Amino acid sequence: MPYRRLPNTDQARMRALKIAINKCSNMNIREIPFSLNTFNGARNFLQRFEVAHHYYMKCYEDQVRGSGKHHSNGKQARLYLTHFIQVLNMCVMRNEIKASKKKLYELPIDSYNLPELNTDALLAEWGEKIIEGERKRIAAGGVPIYNPTIAKVKVHYDVFLESYNRQKAFQSLTARSLEALNVLRNEADELILTIWNGVEERYKDTQPNDMRLNKCREYGVIYYYRTGEKQS
Repeated sequence: MPYRRLPNTDQARMRALKIAINKCSNMNIREIPFSLNTFNGARNFLQRFEVAHHYYMKCYEDQVRGSGKHHSNGKQARLYLTHFIQVLNMCVMRNEIKASKKKLYELPIDSYNLPELNTDALLAEWGEKIIEGERKRIAAGGVPIYNPTIAKVKVHYDVFLESYNRQKAFQSLTARSLEALNVLRNEADELILTIWNGVEERYKDTQPNDMRLNKCREYGVIYYYRTGEKQS
């Protein structure tokens, strides 16, 4: 015997609901194989589900569309920031800048290793520290570092930071819209199950079995056959 299986994608859920709703739309109330409350609830729910699904897809697409440009912005900011720190370290090694001045940048005095910049959060954190450190050193009478200048570093850092905050906003919207959609997915599954149970109950005595299955399929009930099982 074939078995039913609830839809497992949003498109399939919407399609199952539409089939049942369209089938019952022009029927006499008494002919509908499930309650009128379920029918009206399904119609109202489908509209909300379609809107929620569309909104989630838009949020996700905005996030994906912005990720490529953001990656490029991060790469440039990381390149300039790394170069600046390397130049700063060379100036310290040549005694052009006192080692103690590295404290202004929150860099270790006894190490010339680069800080970890392999995540957006670390890049944002260290970019702010380095830019602020150079500002303090110059304000105290220090000679600015050139090639690259801190102004050039800041230009690329600000571009990165803007896209970083924008991507975080996109990610937050996507996460919230997905959370809302997941709640609706559960509601959709419950509605579909109620409709299918009602349909199968209505046609449970229909014979032959092929006719019963076809009647149920008219309302969107989906049947699967096991491997090697004869399909009706």
